[in-house]
Amino acid sequence: MRRTGEQGGRPDVGAPAMHLHRISTNLTVDDPAGGHDFYEDFLGLEKQFDLGWVTSFRSPSNPSIQVTLIAHDPTAPEQSAMSVAVLDVDAAYAEAQRRGYEIVHPLTHEPWGVRRFFVRDPHGVVVNVVGHAD
Repeated sequence: MRRTGEQGGRPDVGAPAMHLHRISTNLTVDDPAGGHDFYEDFLGLEKQFDLGWVTSFRSPSNPSIQVTLIAHDPTAPEQSAMSVAVLDVDAAYAEAQRRGYEIVHPLTHEPWGVRRFFVRDPHGVVVNVVGHAD
């Protein structure tokens, strides 16, 4: 039974949940250029991009399954543990600010073509919230 002010068992906190495309684990590694055969041949993932400092692999049958290898993010002050691809990164940024979450890296147009920000979750985990065309 729902109480007044609740939606789907979740307290009504104002804004609806953001629309997610996918959530990707970000693994900090020494050399993201190495070990690709493990992700491609063994796990069956396809390489989506390789920028030297970051390489990402995605499932060909389910694009919401993705893993990213990162040596060092050149524009962010901290490494992120995961990336969340959203439909409207500007709305997500505004909502994170409205809720008072710590913004670790401000909303930025990055040179490699994405628009993103980093936010710290209540456990101290840094999350990369990103918007780009799929």
